[in-house]
Amino acid sequence: MLSRREAVRLVGIAFLSTASRSAANRDGVDVADLTLKETTMKLMRAGSQPSQKGPEEYFTGTVRIDPLNAPPEPARVSCAAVTFEPGARSAWHTHPLGQTLVVTAGCGWTQCEGEPIVEIRAGDVIWCPPGHKHWHGATPTTAMTHIAIQEALDGKNVIWMQKVTDEEYLIGPGQAA
Repeated sequence: MLSRREAVRLVGIAFLSTASRSAANRDGVDVADLTLKETTMKLMRAGSQPSQKGPEEYFTGTVRIDPLNAPPEPARVSCAAVTFEPGARSAWHTHPLGQTLVVTAGCGWTQCEGEPIVEIRAGDVIWCPPGHKHWHGATPTTAMTHIAIQEALDGKNVIWMQKVTDEEYLIGPGQAA
C-alpha cells in the first residue's frame, strides 16, 4: 500500500502530465491568456465530500467513489478515488480526452478492447488514450483503489458502454476476451 505522501506525489505527477496535455490541446488558446474569476485556492478536506456508491448501471459488484475535485470552468480535469471490492469492475467505457489511473492500494485488472487483461498494483500509473474502449477493477480475490483523472470535452468525461461479462472478466491476466 502506498503512503499518503507517495500517493499525493503520484497524483501530482499524473495531474501535471494531464494538465500539460490539456494546455497544449486548447485550439490555439494560450494558457497565460486564461483568467480565473476566483483567485483563492480551494481546500477540500479529506472526508468533506460524501462517498457515492458506484451506479449498478456502470459497475458490477461493490464500488465506492470518493470525489476529490470538480473545479469550475475553464478547468476540465476532475479526479476521484475509486475503490473496487473483490470481483467488482467498471463497464466497458471510453474517455473523449483519455484517462490516467494511479493505483493507490491493492491489486486489480484492466483491459483495452482486443488486448490481454493486465494486472495493476499500488504505485502503477496507467494512461488510457482518448477513445480507447477499456475497463478496470479489482481481481476476484483482492480489492483495489485507484485515483481516476480525466478531462471533459463539451462537459462529458466518459462514455459508458455494456458491462464486462463474467466470462470476459474471469479470463484473467495475459488473455484477451
